[in-house]
Amino acid sequence: MKTKGTKNNKVNIVTLGCSKNLVDSENIYTQLKGNGYKVTHEAKKDDASIVIINTCGFIDNAKQESIDTILRYADAKDAGVVDKVYVTGCLSHRYKDELAVEIPTVDAWFGTNELPRLLKTLKADYKHELVGERLLTTPAHYAYLKISEGCDRPCSFCAIPLMRGKHVTRPIDELVKEAKSLARRGTKELILIAQDLTYYGLDLSKKRELATLLDTLADVEGIDWIRLQYAFPSGFPLEILDVMRERPNICNYLDMPLQSGSTEMLKIMRRGITREKTEDLIKTIRDKVPDIALRTTLIAGHPGETEAMFEETLAFVENMRFDRLGVFAYSHEEQTHSHTLPDDVPANVKQQRADDIMAVQQDISWALNQQKIGQTYRVLFDRKEGGYFIGRTEFDSPEVDNEVLLPATQFVRVGDFANVKIINAEEFDLYAELT
Repeated sequence: MKTKGTKNNKVNIVTLGCSKNLVDSENIYTQLKGNGYKVTHEAKKDDASIVIINTCGFIDNAKQESIDTILRYADAKDAGVVDKVYVTGCLSHRYKDELAVEIPTVDAWFGTNELPRLLKTLKADYKHELVGERLLTTPAHYAYLKISEGCDRPCSFCAIPLMRGKHVTRPIDELVKEAKSLARRGTKELILIAQDLTYYGLDLSKKRELATLLDTLADVEGIDWIRLQYAFPSGFPLEILDVMRERPNICNYLDMPLQSGSTEMLKIMRRGITREKTEDLIKTIRDKVPDIALRTTLIAGHPGETEAMFEETLAFVENMRFDRLGVFAYSHEEQTHSHTLPDDVPANVKQQRADDIMAVQQDISWALNQQKIGQTYRVLFDRKEGGYFIGRTEFDSPEVDNEVLLPATQFVRVGDFANVKIINAEEFDLYAELT
């Protein structure tokens, strides 16, 4: 027997995947609130009559998590706990026809660029006046700012262009308006995201304009930190380093996924760069911004990766000493160029290679963090958890990087900055006291 009706007008949005998906969910959230809906994000209780699942379709594990979540809410609908289940995002965009047959309980499926259609289905209007007035699901003091959509890169392994389309730059004035709106509501840190930050502007003006955007955003009153994530190494616009060095509120931090340290593997991956050019770029970056923190991501077990190629990547990691690093075991994605190649690295070997890289990085992270003991840092505190206030330095992005732990006996306000001295360090945690 049904226990709910759509008359309670409550929507729960569930977000899977990356920060770009989170921004999309926040835009759905904002539009529905503007239409008078009661909206929650990832509610702990199943007390909403409508559930919208924003899916990820990036790699096998993410796809399975999305499918499991859809099935969970499909079962909830069958049990009368919820009335309507809608699915959007990357997995839905890519596989909605097949999924609609496999999971008929779902009421409707939407692609990544179908927010107006989703709203229309819910009898809500798309309110243009709300563009740039995004409500946040993150803590109010930091927000992700998506500066473009889609990607034009030809990387062999990546299905993102299939799900997100071609690169589309958001105009600077639109981004500044959104940044000012966020700052007025207490946001202190903007985390710039895109599939490729460094491509910004090419589709509008035929030139890379990330440096101009950074310089303009740095003028927004109230924004203390601007952080860069997802830069592409080939064609990297070095002028952004000058802006980073000159503008104090642009964090000395760069997330630049490199995928491999083997020139032969990079060629197979269609990355448009060699190991040697990558090493030269890293040296230039570190020369121009000496205290920069570099984060990268690698892929283990791509088709054709020999033991020699892997050892070359391992040596690359040891030599480059990245401040932060993550590894994915390769996922064989349909309709990508890599899918035309034999998936010839066994799953257990892929995982072992990923583990080996992370073991090397763990030692590097420990050594780099030991050097921080005794140093003083400005820290933005994100939350209180257990017996600690937990925050980050300018060299750390939320959820993926180091955290600074301050005993709760030394009071700070969540969402505020404080100067702390590092008194102890582990591989990924820094322990501090107030100065």
